[in-house]
Amino acid sequence: MSALGGYDSYWALILPSAVSVFNIIVMRGFFMNTAQDLIDSARVDGAGDWRTLWSIVLPVSRAVVAVITLFYAVGYWNSFFDALLYLPDDSKWPLQMIVYTYTLLGNPTPGAGITGGQLAGHQALAPLSLQMAVVTITLIPILVVHPFVQRHFATGTLTGAIKG
Repeated sequence: MSALGGYDSYWALILPSAVSVFNIIVMRGFFMNTAQDLIDSARVDGAGDWRTLWSIVLPVSRAVVAVITLFYAVGYWNSFFDALLYLPDDSKWPLQMIVYTYTLLGNPTPGAGITGGQLAGHQALAPLSLQMAVVTITLIPILVVHPFVQRHFATGTLTGAIKG
């Protein structure tokens, strides 16, 4: 990453996990099960490969696209290790890296007004309860998004799976 100029930049967080082989295999399995009649009818109408993909195949495969999107969202949301390796500047850290340093190392979050287990102007808080509150708050976005994708999850995963 240093040789590519990605050290201390956001690209170091995006590029290493941009393409997942598992996700490609699941999507390929789903696309292989797409009705050949749909693809043939698009070709008869004069559509090229890209037009067929965007107009025919992707609208039919909403379930697998939703599942792959959920996999990537959860993967990026939970990733802190790349930030630990490639971002020495704590002003660029993602939320999960801040949660990591606060919960595991006991360091307060920078700029949050929390010093030594005390909030500014309030009584001291128990460190463990504050750590658990921080972890719970960071779970909320995934918990909000997951129910909307859940109905596609079983269909997209099972249909896109490799059949033996």
